Amino acid sequence: MEAFLYDKLESGAVKCRLCGWRCTIQPGKRGVCNVRENRNGTLESLVYGRAISYAVDPIEKKPLYHFHPGAFTFSIATVGCNFRCNFCDNWSISQERQIVGDLMLPEEVVFNAQRMKCSAISYTYTEPTIFFEYAYDTAKFARSEGLLNTFVTNGFMSPEAIDMVSPYLDAATVDFKGSADPAFYKNFCGITSVEPIFDSLLEMKRKKIFIEITNLIVPGEGDGKEPYKKLLNWILDNLGPDTPLHLLRFFSSYRYEGTETTQPSLLEEYWQMASDAGFHYVYLGNAPGHKYENTRCPSCGKMVIERFGFEVAKIHLTGKRCAFCGHEINIIL
Repeated sequence: MEAFLYDKLESGAVKCRLCGWRCTIQPGKRGVCNVRENRNGTLESLVYGRAISYAVDPIEKKPLYHFHPGAFTFSIATVGCNFRCNFCDNWSISQERQIVGDLMLPEEVVFNAQRMKCSAISYTYTEPTIFFEYAYDTAKFARSEGLLNTFVTNGFMSPEAIDMVSPYLDAATVDFKGSADPAFYKNFCGITSVEPIFDSLLEMKRKKIFIEITNLIVPGEGDGKEPYKKLLNWILDNLGPDTPLHLLRFFSSYRYEGTETTQPSLLEEYWQMASDAGFHYVYLGNAPGHKYENTRCPSCGKMVIERFGFEVAKIHLTGKRCAFCGHEINIIL
């Protein structure tokens, strides 16, 4: 399928405008994502309708804690990614060089979501930006059928892509690694600039897409306090203190040879820093049973959503308000 968001150049090359790389792709070559190819001056998406992974997930797994808690979402992905993280959990599909996957066209994705009693479709596991055409057509059809759409993204997409998909995109989880430290991204993700991620967040906010943030804390390499403080300040200044922030525990994977896991005590220290900075909703991820999985009212401090892992146990809300004191919670039900 012909790709969206590119320009043809006089040389026969094309200029992709989908993500922060903005690749110039020569005839017969592919972009950094490995799934968009210049075929005689036309940029083609090689993964349209090719689902390499699909499953029913709790919405909390995305993680989205403030967007329809307790809902189930039909998750899909194709091969490919525009990052090269050497610790990727999903490396077997994100870094796959062959174009493989089951044929599942947008109408079938929506049908499967409905058949499995899901209220949303999530574009996840790999980076949804790189299968943008597939995600866009699916999201558009899903919206017409009354389903919600969410992206789980590294945020390295172009403002043009966000503008195009925004009429059909309800929520996005934007995943930071190592507190957006540029040196960490360069050394461990192959990314030379983190600015496109922040530009994307600003565009999402302008388009009124519901945003939750994750930050993967990598011991020894991606746990610097100064980058973390800088990230916290940016989120507070640009997105606000009601933005849900998830601090994720790291487990060694793929080619990474550093510390195997993030200790809960380190995550708790970073949780306290975010809370002290003024964040109202801070969570620990990959730590089932931890007290910081739960949502507490910023006003009275009482628990309004109780969780264990990805399961919602109890909700104490009256509409969007705390059932105990009436404070309005930043949540979409």
